[in-house]
Amino acid sequence: YSYKWAEVLSADAFGAFEEAGLDDDAAMREVGTRFRDTVLGLGGSVEPMEVFRRFRGREPETEALLRHNGLLPAA
Repeated sequence: YSYKWAEVLSADAFGAFEEAGLDDDAAMREVGTRFRDTVLGLGGSVEPMEVFRRFRGREPETEALLRHNGLLPAA
């Protein structure tokens, strides 16, 4: 179960980059900086779900994983 939950978090985190526009350099820098400052910067010093919330601004959602696995249409 923990591996699947890690996939949910990973797909949802990558979704932040997709939503910003993968071909938009300025947006990628902004999301990348936010990722660096939260996920990478905080590491294990803050509870993992709080780190995710700080990065995404919300609770994790499963839709990105379902989309990446072809179970939902691409957004």
